[in-house]
Amino acid sequence: MSERIVYLVPGFFGFTSLGAMSYFRGVAEILESELSRPGRPVRVVPCATQPTGSIRRRAERLLQIVRETGGLDAGELHFVGHSTGGLDVRLLLSPGIRLREDDSEDRIIRRTKTAITVSTPHCGTPLASFFLTAQGQRALEALAILATSRPGRGVVWAGAQIFSLVAGLDDWAGRTDTFLDVLSRNLLRRLTLKAGDPMFAFLEEVKSDQGLIIQLTPEAMDLIHAALPDHPGIRYGCVITAAPPPMHAYALRDLMTPEKAVFASIFVALHTLVGRQSSQYPYPVPSATQRALLVQRLGFEVGPGTNDGIVPTLSQFHGDVVDIVRADHLDVVGQFEVDRAKPLDDWLPSGARFSREDFEAVWKKVAAVMSADGPAPRRARPRPASS
Repeated sequence: MSERIVYLVPGFFGFTSLGAMSYFRGVAEILESELSRPGRPVRVVPCATQPTGSIRRRAERLLQIVRETGGLDAGELHFVGHSTGGLDVRLLLSPGIRLREDDSEDRIIRRTKTAITVSTPHCGTPLASFFLTAQGQRALEALAILATSRPGRGVVWAGAQIFSLVAGLDDWAGRTDTFLDVLSRNLLRRLTLKAGDPMFAFLEEVKSDQGLIIQLTPEAMDLIHAALPDHPGIRYGCVITAAPPPMHAYALRDLMTPEKAVFASIFVALHTLVGRQSSQYPYPVPSATQRALLVQRLGFEVGPGTNDGIVPTLSQFHGDVVDIVRADHLDVVGQFEVDRAKPLDDWLPSGARFSREDFEAVWKKVAAVMSADGPAPRRARPRPASS
């Protein structure tokens, strides 16, 4: 019996789960359903990684996970990397790269059929450059203090209790499934003061290694992207995401609650920041045909400033295009509002109107590429920008 294993690799600040919250929400279920065949079992493995560790260290951890989960003896391997997770996958599978002093990488490469990157910054993102500024460094230092000192953990714990209390104040008015209710139920009420609590362990990893931040700048990715050749025996594909310009995307209903208004404001700030292209390291330029395809799928013009709130859209091309999706950076991994009558699950409310149907369509296309009889994805590789 030939087992197929699909590895889901999270991105920057990524986690497999925190409390009752999962990074890839609902993805494994769709892939398992689409890929299951009689006599060909499928196993989907979410991978724990270092949230801000260097790409090399993240790739080393991914390799170790593959070893620990039986990947070296599987019949087929498939990798899906969201955001920076796509770069981890590319490094692991690049010919000539040696992360261990044995044949583990060769055995992995021989078994790997597909490598799909989703919303991945192959040419970097200006958001990484922000974290190298004084303001960005102060934000990371604050996280380190909160994670590594008992007073800091006490502040977080006290804040969690206050948020949980606030979340319950509007229950009398019938608002029992607000964003704060969901956050309180799935994470805040589970928080303890112990240093080993999953939340503080996550923050501790952020504090201990931030090498990824430098590597994701457009300047650094210019070298990394050129130094990671594809393996000729592996099928590479990408899922491209873009959110519409915020000023034209929001409707009144998007801002009707305080939670939505606050998170929408955060998205606007992120979208503006990520829309600032480096003048010295421009993104690849789509051809007229490619640009027409982008406009057709997205419903708006695409330029250097187009992004999903975290990664520029023109930075996401690599290999064959599996899908082009009108979505923000987290919609595509299941962090979107499934039903307006149910809890707000959308951490980046972008006005993209990403739906359950859109979500299922994306991952069915990914599964089709992984299948031996899946249709070939549409090729749309932009030409490199002139320097």
